[in-house]
Amino acid sequence: MACMKLGSKSEVFHLDGNTWVSSTGLPSDVTVEVGDVSFHLHKFPLLSRSGVLESLIGEASGKDEQNCTLQLHDVPGGANAFLLVAKFCYGVKIELTPANAVSLRCAAEYFQMNEDYGEENLIMQTEKFLNEIFGNWTDSIKALETCEEVLSRAEEVHIVSRCITSLAMKACADVSLFSWPVSGDSDVKSPVGTIFWNGIRTASKSRTLSEDWWYEDVSYLRLSLYKRLITAVGSRGMKPEKIAGSIMHYTKRHLPLMGRHSGFDSGEFPASGSTISSLSDDDQRNLLEEIVELLPDQKGVTPTTFLLRLLRTSMILKASPMCKEKLEKCIGSQLDQAVLEDLLIPNVSHSMETLYDIECIQRILDHFMVVDRDASDPISSCVPDEGQLMGGPHSLTPITMVANLVDGYLAEVATDVNLKLPKFESIAAVIPDYARPLDDGIYRAVDIYLKAHPWLTDSEREQICRLMNCQKLSMDACTHAAQNERLPLRVIVQVLFFEQLRLRTSISGWFFVSDNLESSQNLSTNVALARTNGPGQGSSVQNQIVAFDEMKERVFELEKECLSMKEELQKVLRNKRGWNIFFKKLGFRFRPKTSDPNAAKPPHDARDSAPPKAPPESGRTDRNNGELGDSR
Repeated sequence: MACMKLGSKSEVFHLDGNTWVSSTGLPSDVTVEVGDVSFHLHKFPLLSRSGVLESLIGEASGKDEQNCTLQLHDVPGGANAFLLVAKFCYGVKIELTPANAVSLRCAAEYFQMNEDYGEENLIMQTEKFLNEIFGNWTDSIKALETCEEVLSRAEEVHIVSRCITSLAMKACADVSLFSWPVSGDSDVKSPVGTIFWNGIRTASKSRTLSEDWWYEDVSYLRLSLYKRLITAVGSRGMKPEKIAGSIMHYTKRHLPLMGRHSGFDSGEFPASGSTISSLSDDDQRNLLEEIVELLPDQKGVTPTTFLLRLLRTSMILKASPMCKEKLEKCIGSQLDQAVLEDLLIPNVSHSMETLYDIECIQRILDHFMVVDRDASDPISSCVPDEGQLMGGPHSLTPITMVANLVDGYLAEVATDVNLKLPKFESIAAVIPDYARPLDDGIYRAVDIYLKAHPWLTDSEREQICRLMNCQKLSMDACTHAAQNERLPLRVIVQVLFFEQLRLRTSISGWFFVSDNLESSQNLSTNVALARTNGPGQGSSVQNQIVAFDEMKERVFELEKECLSMKEELQKVLRNKRGWNIFFKKLGFRFRPKTSDPNAAKPPHDARDSAPPKAPPESGRTDRNNGELGDSR
């Protein structure tokens, strides 16, 4: 820490209660009152260094020469600053530090202690020391913190702006080129430090600095000064990601509600050494609204998890509608980066109709669809390409990722008995049909809703089942749906029809291939010839033989699947004889196999079966680990 010593005389002031007395041996001829503290001093040392004291002492002496009393209750820095001013006037030794330099500089300006009242007066001395402070990060932070005590005076003499400019310059500097800006360690102020081993000075490696080295120090600033510093570093071209990281760190320190439910795994916040300030709800509300205004506007800069938790906190603190609206729009623009856990925002409204805030998620989804519609090509957005249909984790588009997220969200909120059908449908209907390569997720959510709301009428059940496309269910989902007694009969028939149609199409394709097996069988007679014709041709023929064998195995598997499905349909027909006419119209005919001793056992009751869970989306963990149908 920087330090400057002024004066040469020994201490002549001593404190007697709330009174400072000068022990020079001469009787006091002036009394200065600053707050509750009195100073019994002498006129000449004061008026010889200060223009204001010279004028005030002259006026007071003219009124009452015997009793000269000055009341200076508005001195910047209070009694402590005036004590240093008095010692300077008497030539007593004082020590300037970053902790007292700002208040002493403001007091010197207040008393007009310039060069007209003596060379190297207090204004010049404090200015010289402040310029030294501005070259050091730690001292500049300390000086800026002390500006809060004398903010208006510090603004007048431009101390605040100079501090912020100095800090912004250092925060934006390349850490690979400069190593001075860390909290006052001597081995960090130069690229190569020194250590002693057996009394011999040796070079030590410099400590490497991360790009977030300045987050912790600036998090102790008051919000008004912190805002100005963030604005300054932004104007100097700092990356928005760094600014967002600093704001997150500052929020963690000063918003207790964020710290209470913020288990950030990104490593942005220190695990130790952080203290959470105790603020009232009103102060926290004002702080949150100011922080939201500070957030960078660029998409994807601020993590979606942090934005969602800010939104949750804003609802608890009852922040302004404008603040919540900005957060919802920011979240909506990057909703594909969210995780399911953070979307489950508790409902804190007075009505408390549902456990979770459905309307908030509805607004976020609506904004996402607007942003996605503007960013996507209208032609390509209507039909997903082959890579999207394959469902690979790197081929998913934002709309597909959000579709998976919404399906998981609906499965979570579906257990709420107070969730009305229109609200459930409104959330599900936001996602267009092309966004879901498979409808297993929405089927799972519908099934959970039907289980949690057994009082729904038949028409309502059919209405909610229209949210899913039976043609886009996987094989496992179709198997479950065909035995699901919670589904309407019409939906079960659709599932069976489309699955049978899909199976017929697959088998027809393989039978078309089998018609050409006769020509393929000649491959075996050419193997020996291929071996003699060269390694290249032999390997080609061998590959064809392997492909042929795989084709035969696949045909056998499909025949077994077809036989199994026919047996299942037989058993369903025995329980529901009224379907016979329907299936005859579709051209399905079954022959009971009474002579088969290995007949399949009766299937499990649909009540004990469960639809398969939708594939878990990246970045989150499915909280419903049980099977879908009876997991709740």
